[in-house]
Amino acid sequence: MDFVTLRKNNGIATLILNRGKVNALNGAVVDQLRAHLKRLEAEPDVRAVILTGSGKFFSFGFDIPEFLAFSKKQFTEYLVNFTDLYTYLFLFPKPVVAVLNGHTMAGGCMLALACDHRIMITGKAKISLNEIGFGSSVFAGSTEMLRFWVGNANATAILYSGAMYQAEEAKALGLIHEAAAEQSLLAAAEHAAALLGAKASPAFASIKSLLRKSVAEEMRQREASSINEFAEIWYSDATWANLRNIKIY
Repeated sequence: MDFVTLRKNNGIATLILNRGKVNALNGAVVDQLRAHLKRLEAEPDVRAVILTGSGKFFSFGFDIPEFLAFSKKQFTEYLVNFTDLYTYLFLFPKPVVAVLNGHTMAGGCMLALACDHRIMITGKAKISLNEIGFGSSVFAGSTEMLRFWVGNANATAILYSGAMYQAEEAKALGLIHEAAAEQSLLAAAEHAAALLGAKASPAFASIKSLLRKSVAEEMRQREASSINEFAEIWYSDATWANLRNIKIY
């Protein structure tokens, strides 16, 4: 089943997460996103990518009910796959604009942080790295990407609180670049993608690498140990009890 829809128009490729009501992330979504990105990276006519979701969610994050049936080994393999994806997206040589059409939580927020530009819908939608609220940790990579955008002080406040932010609050923190009403969200996304996509491709890719390569190297050095720690906390009795109470469907 296809959980990621691809559309192309005027040199801009749009990837749409389309998995149920909340676009929960699992292995299939991760694999499909990576496969699309690999193809788009190789297509010279594609100058920029928009990543968005369907419905009222960009993404809830991990499909927790599905992962409750996983062994620790299976779940750890998924975590390696997921963190590899956001590192690849973080270094993707073409511009990627995240269009946060609705709630953007946990793993969904991590994917958004890997992009070059984030535009979020105004209104009731929230963005959050809320893992601490249900007793979970985060990853070295997601922490470094968060610091890259918001600095140490704001990163600490965001991760310690697990707070959920509406668009204007998120913009003030540096979590997003733009807030747009629903009726202007698509136009804002297309404008941002066209603006970045109009840059000389080799120059953009080079500058992006210079800005991010050292961050990605730090991410990779500490990611494996952070994944193991994440899994240990995830399978602890207290966190497991919280996870079992989370309903996403």
